[in-house]
Amino acid sequence: MTFASKLFFLLLANFINLFPQEFLSEQLKLADSLFTSEKYFDAITEYKRLLFFDSTKQFSYYANFKIGLAYKEGNKLSDAIRYFALAEMSANSSEQLFESKIYQVRTNILRRSTSRADKLLDELESDNRFSSNLKEIKYWRGWNKIFSENWDEAYKIFSEINETKLAELCLNTHNKLYSVDFAKYSSMILPGFGQIYTGEYLNGLLSLAWNIFSGYLTINAFSSERIFDGIITANFLWLRFYRGNFQNAEKFASEKNLSITNETLKFLQNDFLGIKP
Repeated sequence: MTFASKLFFLLLANFINLFPQEFLSEQLKLADSLFTSEKYFDAITEYKRLLFFDSTKQFSYYANFKIGLAYKEGNKLSDAIRYFALAEMSANSSEQLFESKIYQVRTNILRRSTSRADKLLDELESDNRFSSNLKEIKYWRGWNKIFSENWDEAYKIFSEINETKLAELCLNTHNKLYSVDFAKYSSMILPGFGQIYTGEYLNGLLSLAWNIFSGYLTINAFSSERIFDGIITANFLWLRFYRGNFQNAEKFASEKNLSITNETLKFLQNDFLGIKP
């Protein structure tokens, strides 16, 4: 740091000591106005400046929490969680403690750290201080199940707390999903069936036809005592089509499930009017 910079900060510190409360109040107003104007990263700078000069730490919770919100709005989710955690450490009431922890949950949901979100929700649910917040805790647990793609569990949780629109959405999504295991194993029993199950009718029929044809060639070779031809046909033709058949069934089911899930998440992001993470 240069001599001029040191002198500037020394003079600024002396000025602040003369008018501490007035300076901090003006600094808070500046940071809040930038936040309200959605200039989030400028607001972060001013809230951090407020924290630097707040020797009594009277604004510690508020500034850290607002920095967390600003980072969250700027999609800097790891930074947001860090400042919500700092706000939690500065909390002066059970309300502030709950608010800082629930925003850690919401941010973890957004970055799909669902196991961490579950752990935080468990802590909140087991804490008697937050017994009046159980519905909100379950609400975010339902959202966490959505981001875990556990639609059936999400439906049950939202039904329990009478969030009917979200419950219906989760149930509808769950009912549309294909069973990846069923698609795979049914194709092992009857080639092509898994593709047909996922709506890929042409692929399913072609898979069945190729398996029948290659199976016929293999059996015919062995029946004619052309052992070498039979082994080659079985390994390089029949088994190839057979393995590809159930691998494709598994792939189609997974791809269709991803499309169904993304469609629901897109609706939640753009059209759902309730509170979102």
